[in-house]
Amino acid sequence: MRTSKQLLRSGPAAAAAAVLALTLAGPAAAAGISVSTTGSTVSVSTGSCTQINGHWGTASLLSSGQTSFSQGRQVALSGSGSGQSAAWSNVGPGTYTVVVVCSNGGTAGTQSVVVSTAPSPSVSPTASPSRGVMGGIGGGSTDYGTVTLVAGVALVGTGIAATAWYLRRRSAPRHF
Repeated sequence: MRTSKQLLRSGPAAAAAAVLALTLAGPAAAAGISVSTTGSTVSVSTGSCTQINGHWGTASLLSSGQTSFSQGRQVALSGSGSGQSAAWSNVGPGTYTVVVVCSNGGTAGTQSVVVSTAPSPSVSPTASPSRGVMGGIGGGSTDYGTVTLVAGVALVGTGIAATAWYLRRRSAPRHF
């Protein structure tokens, strides 16, 4: 009797949690595409399309007055088997619909997006080292050339020879 009362108390809570989880995951899982905006750039990504004859498919950006896929700004999908993407730049403010059609003719998904007038932050790329980070003995990214290498070898060789001569001279027996 005690077990059945616990089940009666926890049953509705478990059912509500399951319904909530399915509700939250439903639209995202059914969409098949992910649309994002950064300033005036709209990008879409999907993993639903397969490559046919070297093409993944096409994505179209439809403004509010456009009703068919062919009326929008079309961009070919690029990517790999794990994910494909497309992007549109210089998109004006407003509400748009992104539609992705795979090369087999099937629709991967449709999603609305709002582009705002807020400017995006300016990011400038920095140059990265071409051959590693300078650190340790002598640095790792500067090429000193043949002349510097020969001079370094000569200095090290002279140091080794001078050390050997000094130690040999010191170990010799002294006669007064």
